[in-house]
Amino acid sequence: MERENYLREESYLKAKKRAKEIKGFYVHQIVNAISIPIIVIVNLMFVPGFHFFWFALGGIVLSTIIHWLVVFGDHNKMIKKWERKKIEEIMNEGGNFK
Repeated sequence: MERENYLREESYLKAKKRAKEIKGFYVHQIVNAISIPIIVIVNLMFVPGFHFFWFALGGIVLSTIIHWLVVFGDHNKMIKKWERKKIEEIMNEGGNFK
């Protein structure tokens, strides 16, 4: 019974963390959607001869790709499998932490 409660609690905490990560990604996208037009407008208003906004857009796209990989990439699954394996390994040792 105690192990079931622990596993349920662990699953809840992981789901909560995952929801927070996904929410963070969507907030990132909202900030991007607001900042991109501002950057383009400011560039075209004050320095119409040089389109520096392309550099900013490149950075925004790169940061979005990296954030997407962190939140939705496969490497998270590998890390979580390793984490779960280590937790179970430690629990099976009877609390002998090395």
